[in-house]
Amino acid sequence: MARVTIADDSWQHPDPRRSGVALVRVPEPVLHALARGEDPRSPEHPVTPYLAGVECAGLWRRRSRQLLESPADAPWVTRFVVVAGVDAPVGLAGFHGPPDERGMVEVGYRIDPAQRRRGYATQSLETLLAVARTHPDVHVVRATITPVNNASRSLVERYGFDEVGEQWDDEDGQELVYEVAAGGRAERAATGSAVRRAGQVVADVASAIGRAMPGA
Repeated sequence: MARVTIADDSWQHPDPRRSGVALVRVPEPVLHALARGEDPRSPEHPVTPYLAGVECAGLWRRRSRQLLESPADAPWVTRFVVVAGVDAPVGLAGFHGPPDERGMVEVGYRIDPAQRRRGYATQSLETLLAVARTHPDVHVVRATITPVNNASRSLVERYGFDEVGEQWDDEDGQELVYEVAAGGRAERAATGSAVRRAGQVVADVASAIGRAMPGA
């Protein structure tokens, strides 16, 4: 993996040979336009109806206010999830901001319903964890998830996140708080995930060969 920095406009997936996912910085004029409820779609910046719709409106407003108050947060926050060969972003992913006094950053991600169940959330989380590991001030990665979001809870648990508490969010209500060290268990989980996928590919190929052989 080429070393990435927070300031990079594009965060590539840690294994670009396996994944075409990149987290691309949202141009600030586009972000503020989305926060105002405007449609910024153009050939240079295609945006799906989901990303420009009511489901994401609150997020854009929060990020717009945040960048107006703290412009230095811009490289950290919500980015487009871009996939090679797909015309428009398939979702959003990023950190809520720079690390706090204990070195904690919180991740967030959401995928367009039309693009779900294709591994994009997993690959986005893998990318965020890889970026977090490169920053010397990041020691802990947090994710907050509603109790009914079983898919997202299962995802973070696969990457070594432990449930450490609960909190109340004014927009989302009750949330479970998960945390993991920026390296260590998360890194091993990401490696293990890649190994498991590779093993599944080998098994699928072997099965296909077996079906093709006479008498198999």
